[in-house]
Amino acid sequence: MQHRYPLWVALLAVPMVVAVTATAPGYAIVQRYAVGQDGGWDYLTYDAASHRLYVSRSDRVLVVDADNGKVVATIPGTDGVHGIARVPRLDRGFTSNGHAGTLTEFDLATSKPLRTIDVGGKNPDALIYDPASGHLFAFDGGSHAASVVDPIAGKLVTKIALPGKPEFAASDGAGNVYVNIEDTAHLARIDSSTNTVTAVWKLADCEEPSGLALDSAHQRLFSVCQNKHMAVTDAQSGKPVASVPIGAGPDAAGFDATRGLIYSSNGHDGTLTVMHEDDPDHYTVLANVPTQKSARTLALDTAANRIFTVAAEFGPRPAPTQDNPHPWPAVVPGSFTVLVIANH
Repeated sequence: MQHRYPLWVALLAVPMVVAVTATAPGYAIVQRYAVGQDGGWDYLTYDAASHRLYVSRSDRVLVVDADNGKVVATIPGTDGVHGIARVPRLDRGFTSNGHAGTLTEFDLATSKPLRTIDVGGKNPDALIYDPASGHLFAFDGGSHAASVVDPIAGKLVTKIALPGKPEFAASDGAGNVYVNIEDTAHLARIDSSTNTVTAVWKLADCEEPSGLALDSAHQRLFSVCQNKHMAVTDAQSGKPVASVPIGAGPDAAGFDATRGLIYSSNGHDGTLTVMHEDDPDHYTVLANVPTQKSARTLALDTAANRIFTVAAEFGPRPAPTQDNPHPWPAVVPGSFTVLVIANH
């Protein structure tokens, strides 16, 4: 992820979607889990089978009971951790460790680290599992490439050059992997059987795309962008479909296929934009739910209709220096919190 807090900080003609209302009844924070601990944070991953929420925290992953907020385990030794991917058929999970340039494999049942996999990339960030190929894809933000890893052998298979800095990625489970290219506002498609880039599409009405979600059934991609729009793209042709208004500072997106809902977590203004897919070409903004500033990432529990995000409080901004002209304020100790949002 690029736009972190405190670690983040010419348009095509496409249909515009106007918000029906700024807020809507029903969506609200229903629980707050005071997790605490020091450090920044990045991706969240939810495991529906175990009701566990995996939270990346600088050099470790916190395993949180999603029903009561208790930290049930900690996965250590993940220096600069970003993403967490689950491979249920192997009973294994993996983390991407940006500072170390590695992946960590861990046991899903015990959360114990099992081995370290060197991917030879600079700052592996987004991490997904592609069931069609049986491979992991780690996206190297610093070296503009994707590292393809065999999770059984625990070895790097190949590197795929990308046309810019990758951000969030998604797999359709049928042989296509998609990834936002943040610095050029493009979307790239990868054939996971040949490990080649098969298309690069310019995103319409989008600046610095970060979060990416996918509706596989209708072949729609949802890229949340820093100009407060979500770009909807046809996953087959790459054509722009719609531009939907969202909040400021988005860093993650999610899609609930059961309810036809898309979510954008917006860290700058502390909101969660909830959108409905009326049909594959038309979208309605249902709500901009107040969350908390810095709540920029998310994970979905579609079975229970819950959305998880995390945030913290911050102290005063330090005075700028020559070495650090734009310093970020420090996190207030103990203020890191998991927020649970639901629609009742």
